[in-house]
Amino acid sequence: MVSVISTVDTAHEDMIHDAQMDYYGVRLATCSSDRSVKIFDVINGQQTLVADLRGHEGPVWQVAWAHPMYGNILASCSYDKKVIVWREASGSWEKIYEHGDHDSSVNSVQWAPKEFGLVLACGSSDGSVSILTYNENQWSSTKIKEAHSIGCNAVSWAPAVVPGSLIEPPSTQRPNIAKRLVTGGCDNLVKIWKEDNGEWTEEHKLEAHSDWVRDTAWCPSIGLPQSTIASCSQDGRVIIWTCDSSTGNTWNPKILSKFNDVVWHVSWSVTGNILAVSGGDNKVSLWKESLEGQWECVSDVSKGEGVIEGQQQT
Repeated sequence: MVSVISTVDTAHEDMIHDAQMDYYGVRLATCSSDRSVKIFDVINGQQTLVADLRGHEGPVWQVAWAHPMYGNILASCSYDKKVIVWREASGSWEKIYEHGDHDSSVNSVQWAPKEFGLVLACGSSDGSVSILTYNENQWSSTKIKEAHSIGCNAVSWAPAVVPGSLIEPPSTQRPNIAKRLVTGGCDNLVKIWKEDNGEWTEEHKLEAHSDWVRDTAWCPSIGLPQSTIASCSQDGRVIIWTCDSSTGNTWNPKILSKFNDVVWHVSWSVTGNILAVSGGDNKVSLWKESLEGQWECVSDVSKGEGVIEGQQQT
């Protein structure tokens, strides 16, 4: 059973497209078709608006928090073709970088694992993926051109952990971990990309969806041999892709479930053992893999339902 521990009145003037908690779970960032990004302090069930960030000229689709070792930094992307990086300094938020190199809506942003530095991936409807890197007090960008025909809807980074490292004997040599990304697009494809000597190349093309891929999420890892990716689509399906490094480089799909409506988002828990799925049916469901390898729904909450602590369920 999932309980709703609190609700937040954002006072956005239009539809909310994304909401993300920071690393410590004490700040909430939201974005909306009203072109704004809002930041709230969320402590003990109470929320306080601390910033209303205005800089986009169209609906803001997604926000992403950087790791706190780099400070309080937030990225946002919008229909206005721009990505904006915001930073809090001395209690106030300011725009520190604006990337405007895309030819169409920027639909997805995600920061790389902290081990790679301050690096941001951005997926756009122009079909390309930009990689923004902050180094020596300046931003630089590289682009994966034509990553997806028609458009890219989602980007997600692979964890900075070598598959199988947990069960291998410790080495005095630090492993060289390659940067990897998984993307989803309007070509119905899920693609895995790898960086090599500063160049991004397509490593795998995963085909199983029959309509636009709306979201992808690479599962966190503690170093087990198996890598896992979740993808969801306009076709109503959520697919779990697995690759066992000990048996080769093949990604195997398994349909988690077929939903009655479009599935918009998939998101892993911090430990990677629970997957949250949300879709056009206004439900959020949680899924867990059984010991037999079957995915089971452990809870689902419809919009406006669930138990709010301290209140009667209605």
